[in-house]
Order: sequence, then structure tokens, then C-alpha cells
Amino acid sequence: MPDTQPAHFPTAGGERVLILSAGVGSGHNSAAAAVRQACDARTDVAEVQVLDVLQVSSTLYRDVLGKGYFVLAKGLPWLLDWAYDVSDAPFWRRGPIDPWTQANSLPVIRAIKRFQPTAIVSTHFLPAQLMATLLMRGVIDAKTAVVTTDYDPQGLWLTSAFHSFNVAREEGKVELMALGFPSDRVAATGIPISTPSDVAPDRVTNDIPHILISAGAAGGDYATAVVRQTLHMRSAFTATVVCGHNVETRADIERLVGADDRFQVLGFTTEMPALLRSADLFVGKPGGLSASECMAAGLPMVLVNPIPGQEVRNGDYLMEQGAAVRCNNVTTLGWKIDRILQEPGRLARMQAAAKKTGRPDAAADVLTGLLDGPRRPIVVTRDAQKAILAASEKRLVASDLRGDSALVRLTDPTDNSTVALLKADELKDLQKRYASTEGELVLRPDQTLASLRWEGRRLIRAVLRNDDSLRVRIDALPHAQPSPRAQ
Repeated sequence: MPDTQPAHFPTAGGERVLILSAGVGSGHNSAAAAVRQACDARTDVAEVQVLDVLQVSSTLYRDVLGKGYFVLAKGLPWLLDWAYDVSDAPFWRRGPIDPWTQANSLPVIRAIKRFQPTAIVSTHFLPAQLMATLLMRGVIDAKTAVVTTDYDPQGLWLTSAFHSFNVAREEGKVELMALGFPSDRVAATGIPISTPSDVAPDRVTNDIPHILISAGAAGGDYATAVVRQTLHMRSAFTATVVCGHNVETRADIERLVGADDRFQVLGFTTEMPALLRSADLFVGKPGGLSASECMAAGLPMVLVNPIPGQEVRNGDYLMEQGAAVRCNNVTTLGWKIDRILQEPGRLARMQAAAKKTGRPDAAADVLTGLLDGPRRPIVVTRDAQKAILAASEKRLVASDLRGDSALVRLTDPTDNSTVALLKADELKDLQKRYASTEGELVLRPDQTLASLRWEGRRLIRAVLRNDDSLRVRIDALPHAQPSPRAQ
């Protein structure tokens, strides 16, 4: 993808929002659908499109990414855990998009040029990384948002250019600020979830506790074992078991429960929001979207069989908030649920904790931050990325770096938005060419670009957009962290 002139997309008639996802599991597409719903509620959005980038890629690419993840989760979970930890290092991969991904990104680029969006929201790291590349190469001139879909901001999501970066919780924002990301570009919005208008906002009160059991995408023997253990419970209860599209799992569970009228066994259902509101306790995996939907509904969770990496971390957060317990061995599941139901007030406390943790307005907050936020992107130079990775490996925060390794920010004084994060030694090169008498920089796309280092040229082209010049302030990284608040 060579450098080209940016496609300057019109804003007359309202915003044109493109939402990019990737069908690795259902969570990323569910988040995209939630952002779509939030777009429909805004009067300044004229048109919306949602695109699953895997659906327009080759069959082999789609199968490797879409199905390979679950193959590893089921057969080689230790390998998935290792891969998660390796790729969690910030900016561990800084090179260009690999040739295979680049080839499969061409249909996405063509779709962007056809639709001409003014704003692009990515709910998976693959399109987020692609959008950063297109911003840096001048191919697009749209505002871009990165929307993470788990409670921890994993390293693969970090990109070299974006307008807003949205994480699920306040600690995630503090973590990114420790890496050097400015607070004006990171928002703790929560994970976007849809909010059906035909579902009552208040929870249903049950005389007998009602348990909602999710068989998960994989289903199989583990889901059947979960239901089997509830048969050993001593507490009174009713249960709904949702098996999704897994026909074999549904048949196995129906044979297991037989004529026991405490159980209702469902296949795929569009009634999940109502089921969440009518249940007292959820049993299942802590996927980012599933957990967020439960929290928004005030529904505490019993966590079983989490996928190593992000789901384990999701579970840690939910347990920290008091909104979940984890069952590490399925044979104790019935006993664990009995403990929750039999301890006076415990279920009510967990429900209150879940409601406090929920972020039902996340999708709307993502859009507001993007559409009403800075028009220029922030660029994180490759040298800054290397410094961030090196500091992380030494367990340092970015503000601890000194000398030429220190990180500095370039700030647009018109709206106090950070437009670049770079190393101090890179700043020297810019100061030679663009220093003003006031101690600021006046960036220009003039002939001096020819003698400027390649990364400096990319930075200036990305942040200038259509302007002939841009005056920026030079700021050191702040040491202060945002004040803790209830999550």
C-alpha cells in the first residue's frame, strides 16, 4: 500500500460511520452491533455500515483466524495462554502488516473508499491495526476509534495512530497512561453492548432463584457436566440452559434433565436480554461481551472453564468487584451455587456489585468521544514504541524514562489534544526545522520534509491533514495518574 493522497471525505449531511469487526467468536460483532445501535440514536449520523473484515477475506484466512482460536482454546489451552502473554507486551510487533494480512485487507480498503466514512470504529485489533497503517500512509482522513472488548487492554490492540482508544475500565486507562498514552486520547467507556428497547430495565423478582446457564460457543461435554452438577444442588431453583447453535449439546442436556420441570433447554435464542433480566445468577464463561451484558443487567456470575488469557483476566476483575465467583473444578459447581443461595444476603450483594460494575451506555460514550473529540489523530512513532516496550520489560512507567530515551508529547493548543508521542532525540530533529521563537513547533509540509527522517515525514503528514501548518506545544509526560473512582 504505497503512500497516496488522503481521501478527504465530506461531512455535509451528517457523519458517515463505518464499524469494522472480525468474526472471531461472537463478541466483536456484538460490540459492533451495539455501536451501530448507538449510531441510530444520534441525529448527526447520516449513514452507518458494519463490516466483518473476515467475511471479505479469503476462506483460508478466515478459517485460520476465526476457527483456529477455538481449536487452540479446546485442544491446546496452554499454547493460547503462552501466545497471549507474549503478545501482551506493548508494541512487541512494530513492523508493517504482514503480506498475507495485507493481501486480505484489500477488500476492506476498497469498501472504505466506496463508503467514504467520516468516522471508523474498530471492535477488533485486526482492523484497528489496519486503520493505523492507512492513517500513517495518508490513505484515509476519517476519525478512528479503537474499542477493546475485554476488561484488560491486551497489547495487540495498541496501534501507531488513532483518534480515541476505548477501554473497559478505569484501571485499563491507568495502565495505558503508564505506558505513555495521554489521558485525552484514552477513555474508560466500558464494552459496548446492545440495549433492546422492548426489555424492561428493572430485574424480575423470583420467589425461587432462577439460574441462567450458557453452554458457550464450544458446548460439548463440559456444558453437559455443568448441568449435571446442578442436579446435585440442595437449594430450590429453576434453570434455563441456552445451547446456541450446538444441536448435539442441546440433545445431550435434554436427555440428561429428562422430565425435570425445573429446567428449560433452549437452542439459539434472540431473547437473551430478557433472560438476563429474569435470572438471578449466570453460569458460564467470562467472555468480554457476555460479562458486560450480565453486569449491565445486574446479574452476578459463576465462572466456569475460562479461556486462558483474556477470559481468566476478565474473571479476575469480576471477582475483584464482588460480582462473580469462579469454579475451578466443575464437580464442585452445585456446592458452590448452594453456598451463594444459602448464605443470607450474599446473592443480593453480588447483584448490587454487578449493577455497579455495569456500563450500559458504553456504545454511546464511544461515539460521543469520537465524533465530538479531536479531529487530528495521535501518532506514536516507532522510536516511541520501542521505548515503551523497553520500559515495560524493565517494569518502568514511561514517565520514568530520562535523557534521549524520555518520551515527549506534541500538543495542539487549540483544543489541548495530544497529536504525537515521540522520543526526546526525535524532537531534536524537528526543532532544527520547525522551532518558533515562542518555544513551540510550527509543523509544515514544505521542502524540508525531503531532508527529514522517514518517521518524521510520516508524523507530519498524519497530523497536518489538510492544513498548511500546525503550531504545537512540547509537553513532558505527566507523573500524576487519574484519581481513583468507583468502577
